[in-house]
Amino acid sequence: MRMRAATTVLSSAAVLSALALPGAAQAAEHPGAATDLRAFASTSVQPQDSLGGTTFTHGVVNAGKDIVLGVTGKKSVPVTFTAFDEEGVAITQAFLWQGTDSSSTDTITGGLESDDYPTCTETAVQGGYSYSCKTVFTIDPAVAFKDGNGTAGTWKLFLGAYDLYANASYNDDVARTKIKRAAKLTANASPEPVKKGKTITVTGKLSRANWTTGKYAGYATQPAQLQFRKKGSSTYTTLKTVKTSSTGALSTTTKAGSDGYYRFVFAGTTTTGSAKATGDFIDVK
Repeated sequence: MRMRAATTVLSSAAVLSALALPGAAQAAEHPGAATDLRAFASTSVQPQDSLGGTTFTHGVVNAGKDIVLGVTGKKSVPVTFTAFDEEGVAITQAFLWQGTDSSSTDTITGGLESDDYPTCTETAVQGGYSYSCKTVFTIDPAVAFKDGNGTAGTWKLFLGAYDLYANASYNDDVARTKIKRAAKLTANASPEPVKKGKTITVTGKLSRANWTTGKYAGYATQPAQLQFRKKGSSTYTTLKTVKTSSTGALSTTTKAGSDGYYRFVFAGTTTTGSAKATGDFIDVK
């Protein structure tokens, strides 16, 4: 097993001083995530001329699913990846970051560090050593994203390693994931009971997490599908698509046909998770 603690290697390899990022996402337990990230991805150590020879593949964040966060509660996000080095690896590090250039202060909008160094299992293979690694990011939106909702969207997996000779290698785009704001959706159908053929009004509201305020707020001008499920059936059918108002409110009408459930469904966006309202039952006389 060639994976070993290398604290002295890490300290000697840091090439940038501590740097505060106004508005950037920071993990609660690791406020220096962006600084550590830049220590790997500095202008003096770029991928094309990195001293180390470690390569990274098969990066998977959160089992390939979007990371959807409300306003409270911590979420554990698993990450797995594979590393290879001809001579062996001393230690690896993992970050999630957002931006266009991981070595520039001005182009990193968010950085999160894993809870601990990745745990790796070494296997001797032809030409070197392969490592199967895993780690966890515990994300608290109330802390990590309190300075801005703009960090919702695409994030990249940054992996770095030091070999047994303290040579650094990194890849700042091994995998990608989306960190999204959670959404909530309600539905209420009336009147009840109602005569067959009469008009039913279905109202509701679409809201999403606001990480800055720690509350949910209406999501304006978003499409939502009105769906109906007949009593005794397990399948919903889409009746129409309506848009939310400037406050996230929904309101539409339909004709009463038979007993059943009405709900709104929101497909989500690149920054916001999907949501389904609980079906509201209407008794048709």
